[in-house]
Amino acid sequence: MSQRPPLPPFTEETARTKVQAAEDAWNTTDPERVAGAYTEDSVWRNRDEFITGRTAIIEFLRQKWSRELDYALRKDMWSCHGNRIAVRYQYESHNPSGQWYRSYGNELWEFDENGLMRRRESSINDVPITESERRIFGPRPESERGQTFPLR
Repeated sequence: MSQRPPLPPFTEETARTKVQAAEDAWNTTDPERVAGAYTEDSVWRNRDEFITGRTAIIEFLRQKWSRELDYALRKDMWSCHGNRIAVRYQYESHNPSGQWYRSYGNELWEFDENGLMRRRESSINDVPITESERRIFGPRPESERGQTFPLR
């Protein structure tokens, strides 16, 4: 069985490490790399979709990143307790027609004893923005790690 440290139960420090690792992985837009952090039977609610299993997660992410181009994400830990972490996040992307969006979301995560995420619930709202309103560009630079981001 593979492990994905840090392992639960999480401290504030180890939970923040877990959140940053998730942000880093998602910013690669590599479905296989991202899905490797989830259990084989992981269950998700993402917006109005319900997804079960790593194979379905990979397919979901392939489709997502074919629609959400130039994707750039920031995550911020909200809270942690035991094997659970709550996260708020924002990401920006544009659709194939060129319309930019900033997407605001909240996630609830639950991990197994090996540090793999077995449950992810995500609520997301999309706000159209102009390209000049963008503020998230690529992966977070080292100098910005640990910093929170504005609500709007």
